[in-house]
Parts: sequence; structure tokens; C-alpha cells
Amino acid sequence: MPRVPVMADPMPPLFHELLGDGYEVLPWDLQPGSASLERAVGIITYSHPKVDGALLDRMPNLKVVSNHGVGVDHINVPDAEARKIPVGNTPGCLDAATADLTMALILATARNVVVGDRYARSPEFTHYDPSILIGHEVSGTTLGIIGLGRIGRQVARRALAFDMRVLYFNRTRNEDAEQDLNVTYVPFDDLLGQSDFIALNCPLTRETTGLISGPQFALMKKSAILVNMARGPVVDHAALYDALKSGQIAGAGIDVTDPEPLPRDHPLLSLGNLVITPHLGSASDRTRRRMMEMTIENLNAGVTGQPLSWQVRSPK
Repeated sequence: MPRVPVMADPMPPLFHELLGDGYEVLPWDLQPGSASLERAVGIITYSHPKVDGALLDRMPNLKVVSNHGVGVDHINVPDAEARKIPVGNTPGCLDAATADLTMALILATARNVVVGDRYARSPEFTHYDPSILIGHEVSGTTLGIIGLGRIGRQVARRALAFDMRVLYFNRTRNEDAEQDLNVTYVPFDDLLGQSDFIALNCPLTRETTGLISGPQFALMKKSAILVNMARGPVVDHAALYDALKSGQIAGAGIDVTDPEPLPRDHPLLSLGNLVITPHLGSASDRTRRRMMEMTIENLNAGVTGQPLSWQVRSPK
């Protein structure tokens, strides 16, 4: 049988292994008249290439867009729906791994793990000095979660194990979560003012773009630490730099940036009270394998005209 042609941006060897021999993987080639655009029956988006109506209109045989990941801000879902092309993603499987890294960034930033590692390796570390690198206590403090969805709930579970008081703000109040997790709903500004740590676990939408900027930093405690596991544009990076540089907040841990990656001369990269990781939220072996499996399951369904197991639908 002929193999099914799909267009994909570069994928790791394990992805090709799991995909099997039934597919012909075409390069991500957007040049006019490219064979990829003309022939592809499916798209796999691995590293967040842009997919919009202009691209879809150049792919006459396309039946499905299968995204490796939960966030689909790089895919114009309404454009796909208007052309009756389903879009799939991989919800649920990466919640624990992303929540783990949220806590890792909280701890790394609060307890000077990165700064301490650099110092411990340096020639300056010649004797133990109990007066240096005094960090911020995590146990018994207040964590504010913005976005109590699947990932946010997993963050709350971990925070409770650290004896943290957990506040949350959501577009819609979640009374079931309040009962199950012993978390407290508060208005947005109250969360910013009361929290020692603020975790962003919300999706990127029109409403959340620029959600944290100068006025929001002004409401935070000077000892506060911000962790962004959402998307880069949720935080105004110029305002974040000013808040960290001036001491308006104590520190930040970010796994996502805008743009991604930041230019190598970006001022944020010069700050010692910022811990930054290269979008590692879901980067665990078990999670990434499951994401690949779900991506392929959505692809298989789409190219054969079956309902996707995990289909993204635009809000009505």
C-alpha cells in the first residue's frame, strides 16, 4: 500500500519510530509549488510552526492538523474549522510533568539553586559561609495560581504537600476544586497582593496576553516570586525586567518567553534573580512519549475520516 503523506517540522527519531512505515513524512516546505503542500493529507506540528488559513488554503488534500502539545496558540483553530479540518492536541498527559517543573522553578528561584550552583563551581567558593545566599522559605507560604485547570490543579496538590496556603483565580470559579483541594478563590488583584509565589498556568488567549505587566507587578509583595509556565506573551517582558531590576519583586522563574528564544542580548538574560529554562514543561521521557502516541492517534483518525480522540474546538 502507498504510504500516507504528512507534512511535519523536524521530529526526533522516536517520533518516526512510533509513526511507523504507513506514513511518508514530507519536509516543512512552504515554498510555492512545494510537494509537501500539494500532497500532504495531514500536518504534524512538533515545535509550534504557524498554521493559519493562508497555509491551509495551499494544501488541497489536507484532512487533519495534529499538534504535539496542549497549547494551540500557533494554530488558527477557527480557520481550520471554517475549512472543516479538525485540529487535535494532547491534553491531560503532560499535567504532572508541567506541575513538577512549576514547583522546581519555585524552589530553584526561592532557594538560589542556580546561583548557588554557579558559586559552588567557581574559584570564589573556598570555605563554607552560612551568611550567603539566604533564600526565601517555601513551606508554609502562600501560593497564588492563575489558571486552575488540569495543570493548575496538579500544582495545587504539590503545593499543599509543602504546607502552602493555595489561592487561585480563574475565569470561572471552581467550587469542586475548592472542596477537593482546599484551595481558596480570590479576585485577581487580591491574589497578586497576598501571594508569596504566583504561578501562571493559564492558556494564552486574547484576554491573557499581557496579563502581567507594570500595574500587576506594583500590586505584588517585594518578596514575591513569579513563575510562568503558561506562554511567554502572558507576561510583559519589559515590565518583568523593570520589576526584577528595581526589586519590585524578589525573583522570577520562567519556562516560556516572548519571543522564544529571547535574543541573546536581551536584558532579562543578565539578571541573577531570574531562573530561565528552555520550554521544558513537558520534557520528561514518559510524558513526551505519551504526547507522541496521542499525536499519532489523532493523525490516524483524521486521515481516515474518523473523529479525533482529542479534538480542539474554538470557543463559541
